[in-house]
Amino acid sequence: MITYIALLRGINVSGKNKILMADLKQMLLKLKLANVTTYIQSGNVVFTTDEVDVTVLSEKIKKEIFKVFGLDVPVLVLAASALQTIFKNNPFTAEEEKETYFVLLKSAPNTVLISEVNKGTYATEKFVITNSCIYLRCLNGAGKAKCNNNFFERKLKVQATTRNYKTMVKLIEISETLQV
Repeated sequence: MITYIALLRGINVSGKNKILMADLKQMLLKLKLANVTTYIQSGNVVFTTDEVDVTVLSEKIKKEIFKVFGLDVPVLVLAASALQTIFKNNPFTAEEEKETYFVLLKSAPNTVLISEVNKGTYATEKFVITNSCIYLRCLNGAGKAKCNNNFFERKLKVQATTRNYKTMVKLIEISETLQV
């Protein structure tokens, strides 16, 4: 069994795209995923399965969410080991953790587009773009950030979902309890 993390984008935000985590968990169990654990209401799920293809898992979960809840929600599935590697490669310091966000990418962005984004000047945001994650530091908080999830999706033409430092730590902790 492999431990994975599924990250749903845009659910339970401002009263839109409501999915109760208990209902999501039951749906995932019906898909024959095991050890399903959810974390907070924003669509974070840790589970185990024998499936080895994250694309297959993402599509399977996305289709079932549409079937059960009627919502077309982007789903990013990462092996727990991949999420741990992303977290370990965070270029910001522990003192900056409250300002640190992880914009997790569904696919690697085009290098020309990365270069264009890097040419911009962003006074209150600092970021480092990799193939799987944009490490984002918001000096004035994420709510006021120009360089938010939508900004990066639009500029880099990739699907993304953002998690804060605390959520990343918790997802890794949960995943470690499932890894044998």
